[in-house]
Amino acid sequence: MSLRRALIVGIDDYPTVPLSGCVNDAVRINKLLRRHDDGSCNFDCKLLTAPQNQITRSILIESIKNLFEHEADTSLFYFSGHGTENNLDGYIVTQDVSKYNEGVSMSEIIKMANDSPVGEIVIILDSCHGGALGNIPAIDNVRSILREGISILTASRSSQVALEDSEGGLFTSLVVDALRGGAADICGNVTSAAIYAFVDQAFGAWDQRPLFKAHVSKFNPIRKCNPTINLSILRKLPRYFTDPEEEFSLNPSFEPTEEPRNEKNEAIFSELQKLRAQRLVTPVGEEHMYYAAVNSKSCKLTPLGRYYWQLANEGKI
Repeated sequence: MSLRRALIVGIDDYPTVPLSGCVNDAVRINKLLRRHDDGSCNFDCKLLTAPQNQITRSILIESIKNLFEHEADTSLFYFSGHGTENNLDGYIVTQDVSKYNEGVSMSEIIKMANDSPVGEIVIILDSCHGGALGNIPAIDNVRSILREGISILTASRSSQVALEDSEGGLFTSLVVDALRGGAADICGNVTSAAIYAFVDQAFGAWDQRPLFKAHVSKFNPIRKCNPTINLSILRKLPRYFTDPEEEFSLNPSFEPTEEPRNEKNEAIFSELQKLRAQRLVTPVGEEHMYYAAVNSKSCKLTPLGRYYWQLANEGKI
């Protein structure tokens, strides 16, 4: 059984400049990460929100330390709240913010993550100046200092603010949609890289720019959504196409409207149609699969289809 922990933090109740959507952001992320689409358990989540809890610098540091210091397959840290920076570092701001005590510094978070025995660490920040996470403090460059297994996704660059609406952060709203399936691959897997690609396309050139930093050799899914096609059909790709460059010959017996009926071929054609809907198969010499069948043409794998053919052929689906 995979051991997965998540610390999810949202702070609305700041002493001078309160926010209104960060708690809602944290609650939405917490609800999604607890279970996969099929209802199976995902992350064991700890939710910290203010004003429901007091979240001071010492409390947040202790919580992050507890998240990272014990062995696990995956640990995820999500924060929604104020962020700030100075000439020394970037900070996620806690409720006891004061001059020279802004909150938890980005370098502290990275050090705890780098020293952690956890296999994979994902950090998601919906705060202003979050892009400072992973930069070397007090040096004017953007080089990241991450050990292998860490990925970081932030709402904005180190010099930018993060916008919100009545529901919460615009960035988190997109992350939520990504986790619900917007960033899922055909098998239903949602990775941190896929979330970034989904979020990135939603912001224009003049908007806040999300930032993604990673030092990983593989991406494990953060959440699993329902596949867009039955996996048993995907596993048949090597059966229908013994070679990924091969074409599958069709004839009128595959089309249900043609007589005499051939139930075996009709069942195969139904599955090929579903593969076509997922852009894995395309007809050859015709625009539609129907005409490829009635005109005795063929179909072939698309580049994406050849990718999933390889996974199926190697038993990875």
